[in-house]
Amino acid sequence: MDACTLGDLLDVVGGPGLRLHTAPAGLGAPVTETVLHDGRAPLPRLPGGLLLAVGVRAADAGPLLAEAARAGLTGVVVRGADGPVAAAREHGVALLSVADDAPWHRVHLLLASAVSAEPAAAWAEGGLGDLFALADAIATATGGATAVEDPRQRILAYSTVSGQTVDEDRRQGILGRQVPASAENTEQYRRLFAADRPVRLPALSGTGLPRLAMPVRAGGETLGSVWVIDGGSLAPDAEATLAQGASTAALLLLRARAARELARHRGSDLLRRLLDGTATDPATAAARLGADGPARVAAFVLDSAASVPDAERTALRLLDVVRLQCEARYGRHACVLVDGVVYAVLPGPGERHRRLAEDIVARAGQALRVPVRAALGETVPGADGLADSRADADLVLRVLDADLPVAAVDEVRARVTLLRLTEVMGERRELTAGAWRRVLAYDAEHGTEYARTLVCWFDAGCDMAGAARLLAVHPNTCRYRLKQFQQHTGVALDDPDERLVLWLQLRALAGLSSATP
Repeated sequence: MDACTLGDLLDVVGGPGLRLHTAPAGLGAPVTETVLHDGRAPLPRLPGGLLLAVGVRAADAGPLLAEAARAGLTGVVVRGADGPVAAAREHGVALLSVADDAPWHRVHLLLASAVSAEPAAAWAEGGLGDLFALADAIATATGGATAVEDPRQRILAYSTVSGQTVDEDRRQGILGRQVPASAENTEQYRRLFAADRPVRLPALSGTGLPRLAMPVRAGGETLGSVWVIDGGSLAPDAEATLAQGASTAALLLLRARAARELARHRGSDLLRRLLDGTATDPATAAARLGADGPARVAAFVLDSAASVPDAERTALRLLDVVRLQCEARYGRHACVLVDGVVYAVLPGPGERHRRLAEDIVARAGQALRVPVRAALGETVPGADGLADSRADADLVLRVLDADLPVAAVDEVRARVTLLRLTEVMGERRELTAGAWRRVLAYDAEHGTEYARTLVCWFDAGCDMAGAARLLAVHPNTCRYRLKQFQQHTGVALDDPDERLVLWLQLRALAGLSSATP
């Protein structure tokens, strides 16, 4: 397992609740454990430890920082915003702070959960394996079959102790990993989540059994619930045992959440480096993400023309939608949000990629109530080409519109080529010079329509009748305009190179086409 670093820790639990003031050793410094300060005993040597300065005022933490440095600690967490930053830098110890009213036991619980999280397990098993062992332990101690649920009544773990009484509701719940919905169930959950201690609940049907249940909370946040079937032989101390079990379940659920967030952050960071071409070993990074082999980059973005009150939050919701759909299709999957664009690597041949992108656009647009567009880069043989596929997708995003919300690069190759040519030509003086400027200047001064006539003639394949139809004029009018144009500008339209350059400049630099009014 990769060691947790200070940067990983801040990514998982950082924000207003945990602030970093200085990190002399950098964000890559390892964090191996969290330690509660005990002023009655000297600090043992704890390389990589993070000390919670319980009982020490932030302004008076200077001596503790020196002691932490001698003990090899990575950092010290104080309560309040006025910690001794200069002393922390002098001793080479990171200094972090939490709010003045933050309970130390909750801070310790959150940080310990993040530090001890195992990303690999989080990917493979959701980080919930220990909940099954806990369910068995509670079932054995209380004498009733036990289940652990999340706040949405999805069953996360259940006991497998033989010989314990169960009913049909439990069987159906375990089979579907979801508690069956009913009005009576809803009322029971309302009672349960309003309580702060174990609650005894009656059977929901004539063949069912009553329950003993306890909400699982941490710092006021409801993380789920634990349910024990009362088959008539619960232990006398079942309620106390269940309360203790719910407390342990809170720790395990927090650890699982931290593990998932840490794994997701690391996956996003790997993907970001693959997409911008800075990954040290692209093949290894892609293998860790499950994106080795042929793949293409898909990019999803909110329609810039739409009014989005909170664009940043909506983009995060778009990331969730894309991640959910990709994981449903491909299993373990990494997506990342970069500058308002959600990127995902779609593995394998691309026959189904466009249908997936269309499905995501439809679902996301419906869920977010904002139009979404999607672009697919070129399929590349391996990880080394993902940065190029991402560049393709970025170009495609720029040429999409309401009539074409989803496209692969091959479908709009002409558009993206013209877009890039326009950018390149606009950056070079010699490519922006030429007859096109004289044409536009002459039209502006004399009220003629030579530029539009030329573009329609070019678009019609230099066919006079076709150009006249585009212009809605008689072919003789079109022929006369072109003759006059050559006389006034000196451009030889019988030269194919002149025609090509003039057409390209009028199309790319002037933005004209036969559809231009």
